[in-house]
Amino acid sequence: MREEKRVVCPVCFHHCTLAEGQYGRCRARKNENGTVICDNYGKVTALALDPIEKKPLRHFMPGSLILSVGSYGCNLSCPFCQNHDISMGDGKMTDHREITPEELTELAAAYRVQGDAYGRRNIGVAFTYNEPLAGYEFVRDTARLVRERGMKNVLVTNGTAELSVLEEMLLFIDAMNIDLKGFTEEYYRKLGGSLEAVKAFIRRAAEECHVELTTLIVPGENDSEEEMEREAEWIASVDPEIVLHVTRFFPRYKMADRKATDVETVYRLRDTAAKHLKNVYTGNC
Repeated sequence: MREEKRVVCPVCFHHCTLAEGQYGRCRARKNENGTVICDNYGKVTALALDPIEKKPLRHFMPGSLILSVGSYGCNLSCPFCQNHDISMGDGKMTDHREITPEELTELAAAYRVQGDAYGRRNIGVAFTYNEPLAGYEFVRDTARLVRERGMKNVLVTNGTAELSVLEEMLLFIDAMNIDLKGFTEEYYRKLGGSLEAVKAFIRRAAEECHVELTTLIVPGENDSEEEMEREAEWIASVDPEIVLHVTRFFPRYKMADRKATDVETVYRLRDTAAKHLKNVYTGNC
């Protein structure tokens, strides 16, 4: 009997061991003939021209637009995900269209020429909506072309990819918004994540490009002042200029039965973070 060849996916800290034809937990990568491939390459589920502030980025080219693109798949399992229909989807269940890096770059360039009614113009491409680094090869190939055309690249990520993947991204990415979902390993385990992996990712990214962070405040999960104090102190140890977005939770997905975060809680945690950081903003309030 021929021994089944299993391979280990190197892209994130999960290091999924995959049998022939098997997908990783991200549903975007699989073992094909003994090689882990990017199954969602060029498969686009969402495409929109957004204000840069929606990423959210407050200190990177404010007042501009950016062509935002997403695929399917994510290596975490956040029960509050607002894009769960695509992040938790796969290539069979999720509607998508196929586009090449060249086609996406041309589209971004076309929107660069035509502004909107407010005179804003497209500055490039944002890789967002699902976890873009589950299919990092498409991000890398497109971002290279976008950079060659003199446009900007933005990455919106959960920050749990391996540093080897990040190094490839840093060659072409101009700005990132990275989710820092909380500041305990216990909370990250609930989400299928790793706090230490995200911290390492943030440290390295902040050395090379513009970084802003987002923490979604979920009632009863990560809403204590003590936790925010520790988080803000750590961010400040990396760089006190890093922007932090403290964001209000609304009922979504598997947490549709929860109440939205009290606005007062979000403001209180913003003030806690602001004792250590120079740029703290609230979101969804």
